[in-house]
Amino acid sequence: MAKENTITPEQKAAAVVISLGAEKAAQVYKYLTEDEVQRLTVEVAKLGFLPAEVTEDILDEFYKNCMLQKVVTEGGMEYAKSVLEKAFGEDVASTLLGKVEKTLKSRVFSFLSKYDDLSIFSILSNERPQTIALVLSYMDSGRAANIIAGLPENRKISVVEAIARMDSAAPEAMKIVEREVEKKLSSVMTTDYTKIGGIDYIAEVMNYVDRGDEKYIFDELSKKDVELVEEIRKKMFVFEDIVGMDNLSIQRVIREVDQKDLVYALKGAQSEVASVIFGNMSVRMTETIKSELEITTNVRVKDVEDAQQRIVSVIRKLEDSGQIIVSKGGKDDIIA
Repeated sequence: MAKENTITPEQKAAAVVISLGAEKAAQVYKYLTEDEVQRLTVEVAKLGFLPAEVTEDILDEFYKNCMLQKVVTEGGMEYAKSVLEKAFGEDVASTLLGKVEKTLKSRVFSFLSKYDDLSIFSILSNERPQTIALVLSYMDSGRAANIIAGLPENRKISVVEAIARMDSAAPEAMKIVEREVEKKLSSVMTTDYTKIGGIDYIAEVMNYVDRGDEKYIFDELSKKDVELVEEIRKKMFVFEDIVGMDNLSIQRVIREVDQKDLVYALKGAQSEVASVIFGNMSVRMTETIKSELEITTNVRVKDVEDAQQRIVSVIRKLEDSGQIIVSKGGKDDIIA
């Protein structure tokens, strides 16, 4: 048998059953369907020899998962966190709970993936900001941004603020929201607290919002809570943050973006940003772009902002694929 990390979940199940012994394994079989019994029996027959250390690792993983299931079911996430940290330490507990939290969150409002943004917007548009915020917190950030963009100006502010201030949602709150939308959409509910919303999430959403809406939302939100706006901005990546990127990453971005977008973006760029971008171009390209800048006149502010946003989108895609590294929030993400 190969190394432990090449063993399939089915093979791990077989290893656990074999370790239990025939009598206890028979008790386990009583709780399985016919198909599960057949599949497990095939794996048991095929398994062959396993090194002792591999078997030990599999049983350790099984024990942790069993304990995790027990404490989450009996006492909720906070209780589970306390028990698991005492049993396995903070690092292992964090990893285990992260898997559970991801699973719980994916189950709530999972039906949203079957509907387009317009359908979801039609359901949410007349709801309270807190209700909209709760639903959007379970959606992909790009889709959430689309729905926010369709809201009236004053409601955009309220929804963004509600998401930013959100930390966790009680099962009762989620059930209420699900009942409000269940006339058109089916749902699967969770029965525990799950971390949703918050500064990180709304910053991700705001990265997808166009520059005009972004400026308006932050200007209005600043009138209510300047510190909240600053916290969100620290987590966001905006066009001006290019100055903090390393040269190789900037050069990669320049190769990927449309030259027309580059011209329009530079038309409204701060001198420091323009200097950094030109400093990462070839001499010939610099001359070409500067020539185009001279003949490109009467450019609308919106066109400049849209071009800058498209460049930011390219940066985000390159970062998501691991091709470049972007430092956010003043923290250095690179270790030499």
